[in-house]
Amino acid sequence: MIIILTVAAYFAILFILSRITGRRATNDTFYRADHRSPWYMVAFGMIGASISGVTFISVPGMVLTSDMTYLQTCLGFIPGYFAVAFLLLPLYYKYNLTTIYTYLDRRIGHRAYKTGAWFFLLSKMLGASLRFYVICIIVHTFVFDAIGIPFAVTAIVMVALIWLYTHRGGIKTLVWTDSFQTLCLISSLVLIIINVAGAMGMSLKEAADAVVSDPRSRIFLLDDWMSPRNFWKQFVSGAFIVIVMTGLDQDMMQKNLTCKTLREAQKDMCTYGFAFFPVNLLFLALGILLVRLASQCGLPLPANGDELLPMFAATGNLGTPVVILFTIGIVAASFSSADSATTAMTTSLCVDIIGKDKDERLRKKAHLAICIIFTLFIFLFRAINSEDVLDAIYTLCSYTYGPLLGLFAFGMATKRIANDKAVPYVAIAAPAVCLIADLAVPVLTGYRFGYELLLLNGLITFCGMLAVSRKFTEAASAQ
Repeated sequence: MIIILTVAAYFAILFILSRITGRRATNDTFYRADHRSPWYMVAFGMIGASISGVTFISVPGMVLTSDMTYLQTCLGFIPGYFAVAFLLLPLYYKYNLTTIYTYLDRRIGHRAYKTGAWFFLLSKMLGASLRFYVICIIVHTFVFDAIGIPFAVTAIVMVALIWLYTHRGGIKTLVWTDSFQTLCLISSLVLIIINVAGAMGMSLKEAADAVVSDPRSRIFLLDDWMSPRNFWKQFVSGAFIVIVMTGLDQDMMQKNLTCKTLREAQKDMCTYGFAFFPVNLLFLALGILLVRLASQCGLPLPANGDELLPMFAATGNLGTPVVILFTIGIVAASFSSADSATTAMTTSLCVDIIGKDKDERLRKKAHLAICIIFTLFIFLFRAINSEDVLDAIYTLCSYTYGPLLGLFAFGMATKRIANDKAVPYVAIAAPAVCLIADLAVPVLTGYRFGYELLLLNGLITFCGMLAVSRKFTEAASAQ
C-alpha cells in the first residue's frame, strides 16, 4: 500500500507541474515551449529522458557479462555530444526548425524529408513502446498484480497518465517534469547504493574501494580486435550513437530546440553530455555491489543480467525502502523517456507527415491517436511475449537510424543534387544490406559486428545517395 501511495504522490507532483506549465498553451508551446526554456533545466531533464526504465534495469546487470566495459561507449558519448552541439545545432537554429527532418526537405527534396520522418516514426514507435512494455510488465508484476489489477488496465492507466500531463503544455511541460523525474531517478539510484552498502556492513568509502578492487571493474579492452567490446569499436561507435540517436532524433532534439538561443542550447548539450559517464558509472558500481552481496548471502547469480537488480530491489530482500526507491526509479526513468517520445511523434506527425503545425485541434487529436497506437503496440508485445521476436524488434530499431545518418551526412558533406524519387529505395536497401552482412560476416570470417554496424548502415546509405545524385552546377541549381 505504501508503494501505491508513493507512486500516487509522485504523479500528483507531475500533474501540478503540468497544470502550471500548461496554462495558455498554444501549438508553439507544445512544439517548442515558446523558445523560452532555461538551458540548465533542459540539460538536467535530458539525463532522465535519455535513460529509459530498461536502462535502469539492464546496466547494473552488464557487469555479469562485460564487466564495466560499457563505460568505453560512455566515453565516446562525450565527443558525440560536442559534434551535435557544434555541427548539428547551428544548422537547426539557422533554419529555425520545429522538426529536424525539415532540413532534408530544404537540402535534398520532399521525398527525402518524408522518408526521414517515417523512419523516425517507425523506429520511435517500435522502440519506445517496446521499452515501455517491459516497464509495464515490471510495474504490474511488483505493484499491481498483487491487488488483482489486470495487465491491460496497468498499461492503459500508465499511458493515460502520460497523455494527461502532456496534452496541454507538451514540450514545455516536459522540460520541467523531466527535471523532476531526473532528480527522482538519480536520488533513487544513490539511495539504493547506500542501502546495498549498508546491507553488507560497508561505509560508502569501503563500498567504493570494493568496487575498484573487484575483477569485474575492468573498463578498457584494448587487445582483442575481434571482440565487439574492443575500446576503439565502442568509443567511436559511442560518438556516432549520440550523433544519430540524439542529433538526428526528433525526440532527443526537440527539448534542445526550445532554448532561447543557439549558445544556450550548446551549453545544455555539452553539460548533459558529460553527465552520462558518472551516472552510468554509478549504475555499474551498483551491479558490482549486488554481485558481492549475492556472494555474501549465498544466492546464485541470475542467468540474465536484467534480473540482477530486480532480484534484490523488487523482491524485498533489502527491505521496503529499497522496493519503494526501485519503483520510483524505474517509473521516473520510463516515464521521462516515454512522455518525450509520444510528444515528439505527435510533433513529427503533425508537422512532417500531415503538414499542419498551426491547427491546435488537429494536434490534440494526433496526440491522443499516438497514445492509443502506443498502447496497442504494448498489447501486441504482450500477445507475442517471445524474447526472440522482441529482440528482433530492438534490432530493427537500430537499423532504422542508419539511413538517417547517411541522409544527413550526404546533405551536410556534399553539394550534390540527389534524385529525390530514388531516396526511399536507397534508405530501405541500406538496412537490408546490413542485415545480410550481419548474418554472413560472422560465419565467413568470425568477425562479429557491434555498434559499428550503425556506421556501416550510414555509409551504405551515403554511398547510395552518391550513386543517385549528380554534381552541383549553377544551371542545375536554377532548375
